[in-house]
Amino acid sequence: MPFLDWYLRCSLATWLLLHSFVLMCFCFQPATTFPKGCYPSQEDGYKTLRCSNAQLTEVPKDIPNDTHRLYLDFNQITYLPSDAFHNLPVLIELDLSHNSLGRLDIASLRGLSDHLHSLDLSSNKLVTVSKEVFANLKARTNLSGNPWMCDCELQEMIRLLELEPGSSSGIVCANSILEEHAGKPFLQVVKEVDLCNVYKKTTDVAMLVTMFGWFAMVISYLVYYVRQNQEDARRHLEYLKSLPSKQRHSEEPSTLSTVV
Repeated sequence: MPFLDWYLRCSLATWLLLHSFVLMCFCFQPATTFPKGCYPSQEDGYKTLRCSNAQLTEVPKDIPNDTHRLYLDFNQITYLPSDAFHNLPVLIELDLSHNSLGRLDIASLRGLSDHLHSLDLSSNKLVTVSKEVFANLKARTNLSGNPWMCDCELQEMIRLLELEPGSSSGIVCANSILEEHAGKPFLQVVKEVDLCNVYKKTTDVAMLVTMFGWFAMVISYLVYYVRQNQEDARRHLEYLKSLPSKQRHSEEPSTLSTVV
């Protein structure tokens, strides 16, 4: 009887330990790590990661791939490298406003064209961006508050995009291929003039000026060459006149051939 009692107690203890171990395996999953300064939340049923004002200088590499909304605003990010968001297959909103972005790699937004709904690039340092960066992108885009260079490249890029409603007035020409457009809203400028047509005319004029310059150089050289030969011939004739009569007649044929 004592042995049976001991056996039952040992069996019960073993079963409790095994049960506790199974519960621990199910209940304690590895914790998801987030970039430093970033905080996850659930907003309107979407997984959101807020990294606002986190003193970031580049896009974090350990963003969870099930993130729907990503806020990287108010940081010091200066550059978007190639495939910066390629591991975020369900991202629908990306906020990169109030950074120091001055350059976007041509493939920096690759992989976002099918699902991204909203892209905020406002209040950065973008001057010019290749239209290839936004190829096939369907997201509403905010480009306001950047020091844009208003030229044909910007005009062609904006034609590809669906701008965020109300943001177009904030796209202002910090510089332009025509100086009188500096400081004006981009939409006002393109209503007045086709920047691509102006660029073509400017290129044509530059080519004509270059050709005229070369032509003027060639003409100047020819004039100089002819005048120099005439001066040499005149001096030679004066020299011959100063010679005695017999010596002058002997050298006249060579002088005539020189003048010819």
